[in-house]
Amino acid sequence: MGIVFRNLFFPEKQAVIFALKGVIAMAMSLAVALFLNLDRPYWALVSAIFLQMRPESGLVVEKAICQIVGTVIGGLFGIFLLTQFVSYPYVALGVLALWLGLNSALSAMVRQANFVYAFAMAAVTAVIIVLLVMASPSTASSQAVFDVAQARVSEIIIGSICAGIVSHLFWPVKVKDSLQKQAQSVINQTLKYLVTELDTEGSHEARHKQLDGIMTTLGVVSEDSSAVSYEGPKGPGRSRAANQLGQKVLSLLALVQIFGRLQRRHTELMTPALTQLLDQLREAFTRIAESNDFNYCLEQVKVLRRNLADYRANNDTDVPFESHMLNVGADITADLTVLLRAYKALEERDSTLLNAPSMVTYRDPLAGLAIGLRTTVVFLIGACIWVSTGSTSALMIMILPVIFSIMLARLPLVMLRVVLKRLLIGVVVATFVAIFFALNLLSQSTGQLEILLLVLVGPYFIGLLLLFDRQTLPYGLGFCIPFSILVSPSRDMSRAFSIDYTLSTAMAIFAGVCILFWVFHLITGPSVQLLVHRIFKTTHQDLLDINQQVSPAAWYNRRMADRLLRLTNYDQGSKSRAITDLALTALNLGHVSIRVRSICESLAGKQLASLAIWQTALADAFLLATKGKYNDHFERASDQLYDELQALVEEANQLEAIQGMFLRINLTFERSAESIFDQRR
Repeated sequence: MGIVFRNLFFPEKQAVIFALKGVIAMAMSLAVALFLNLDRPYWALVSAIFLQMRPESGLVVEKAICQIVGTVIGGLFGIFLLTQFVSYPYVALGVLALWLGLNSALSAMVRQANFVYAFAMAAVTAVIIVLLVMASPSTASSQAVFDVAQARVSEIIIGSICAGIVSHLFWPVKVKDSLQKQAQSVINQTLKYLVTELDTEGSHEARHKQLDGIMTTLGVVSEDSSAVSYEGPKGPGRSRAANQLGQKVLSLLALVQIFGRLQRRHTELMTPALTQLLDQLREAFTRIAESNDFNYCLEQVKVLRRNLADYRANNDTDVPFESHMLNVGADITADLTVLLRAYKALEERDSTLLNAPSMVTYRDPLAGLAIGLRTTVVFLIGACIWVSTGSTSALMIMILPVIFSIMLARLPLVMLRVVLKRLLIGVVVATFVAIFFALNLLSQSTGQLEILLLVLVGPYFIGLLLLFDRQTLPYGLGFCIPFSILVSPSRDMSRAFSIDYTLSTAMAIFAGVCILFWVFHLITGPSVQLLVHRIFKTTHQDLLDINQQVSPAAWYNRRMADRLLRLTNYDQGSKSRAITDLALTALNLGHVSIRVRSICESLAGKQLASLAIWQTALADAFLLATKGKYNDHFERASDQLYDELQALVEEANQLEAIQGMFLRINLTFERSAESIFDQRR
C-alpha cells in the first residue's frame, strides 16, 4: 500500500503525463461515441483504457490493430450465432462457451500480449453482442441483431482510434527508446553472466540469478520487437536488429557454459593453453561490461579476436579437446561482434541484419486446452447464475471475468493470487467512488457533456496513475473498468442512477472475479513436470530435424528461446536448477550438431553413413538425460563416426577437434543425467 500512496500523492512526471494522455483519450472517445448517439458509449471508454497499458506509440498502434481485428471477428461471429440460434437460447449459450474456449486456447499459442488481447476481444465482443440481444428477447429481430453488433463494434473501434491518435499527438513515447534501453540492459546482463560463468569463484546461485534476469529482459525485447516495426520507415529494420540481438544472446549463452562447466567439473582437462584462453576471455568481458562506449567495446572484441587468431596460427596443438575449445572461443568473439552491431543497428540501419528471424512461440496444445477449459467454465457458471436469476446485472459475470481469464492465463498461481486480490480491492473502491461521488454529482447536474467530463476526469486520473506502475496496475485496472461500467456515462443515465442496478452490477463484477479466482485454483492445468517433459520431447524432435533446415542455427535459436524462458520460469523454485542447466545443454547441443555436420561435410562430403546415426544418438542421449538416465550408445556412435572419418580424410587438426567435441558432449550427458536423477531422488 506504500507504493499505492506514493504513486497517488508523489507521482513521477511520466506517470502524470501517462494519466493526462489517458484522460484525454477517454474524453475524446466518450465525446465521439455520444456524438454518434451510440447506445453504450462506456464501452469506448473501456476500449481506450485497455490501450493505455503500454503508452508507447508502436505498442498502441499494434494493440489498436489487434483490438479492431478481434472486435470485427467477434462481431461477425456474434451476428452469425444469433441468426442461426436466436430461437434456441441454450444452444446459443453452449456454442458461445465453445467459442470462448477456442479463443482462450488459441491465445495460449501466441506470446505477445497484444496478440493475446486480440483473441480476448474476439471472444468478449461476441459475448456482449449475443447476451445483450438475448437479454431482451421480445425485441430480438434481424435488424436488432445488426444494430447491437454495429453499435458494440463501433464503440470499441472508436476507443481504439482515439487512444491511438492521442498517443501520437500528445507527449509521444516511442517503443524504440524503451527497446534500446532493454537491449543495452540485456547486453550488460549477458556480459556480466559471461564473466560470472568464467569466474572460478562464481556461485551457482549468482549464475542462475543472472540467467533469470537475462531471459526476462530478452522476453521483453522479443515482445517489443514486433511493435517497433510500426514506428516509421526504420521500424522494420529495428525489429530485425532486435531479433538478431536475441539470437546472438542465446548463442553466447550456449557457448560460454562450455567453458564454465569445464573449469568447474573437469579440471583434469584444463591445459595451460585453455587456462590462458579463459583468462583472456574473462578480462576482455570484464572491460567491455564496465564500459558504455560502443566503439571501445567493439574495439576490445576485435583485439580479442586477433589475439585468438594469432595464438591459433603460432601454436600447433596435439590435444583434440584443446583444439575444439579454441574454436569455441573464436565463435564467442564472433557472436559478440554481431551482438554489438545489432545493438548499434537499433539506431542506425544495418543491411547485413535484414534476415534475422523473430522468436517462435512454443505452442503446447495441452496447456491451451487447460486455459480454454478454464474460460469456458467461468462463462458457464455465470450463464447458470444469469439463467436462474434473470438479472441483467449477472451479465457482468460472463463478460469481465472472461477478459481477465484470457489475459491473466500465463501468470503463475502465486502471482495470480496477488493480482486478483488487488483487482477486487479496485472493484470495491470503484463502487464507493461511483455511488458516493460520480453518480451523486451527476444526478444533480443538467446532463451536459462538459459536466459529465469534469466529474469523471478526477477518478480516471487517479486510476490511471495506478495503472502506470506495474506493481499497482491491478488496482488501477480493477478501478477504471468497473467504474466505467457502474457509471455508464451516456445521454440517458436513468439506469445508472438506479441504486439497485448499480449495487447489483457491482456485486456481479465482484462475484465474477471471485469465481475466476477459485476456477484458477481448481483448474490449474498440466503439472510442471509434465510440461517440462513435453518441452524436452519437442526439443528432442528438433535435434533430429535441425540439419534439414536452410539456416539451422537461426532456426534452432528462435525455437529454443521461448522454451528456455518457460523452463527457467518453471525451475525458479528449485535449488539445484537442474532443469535450467539441461535447457542450456539443449541449446548448446543444437549448435554442436551443426558444427559437427559442417566439419564432416567439408572433410568427407555428404556421403557419411555414420553421421545420421550419430545425430539420432545425440538426440536420444539428450532425451535419456532428461529422465536421469545414461548409456553408451552415443559414445559408440561417436567412435563409429570418428573411425569412418579417419578412414576417409587425413586432416588431423579437424579430426582432433571433432574428437574433442565428442568427449565434451559425452561428459555433458553423464553430468546432466546425474543432476536430473539427484533432483528427482
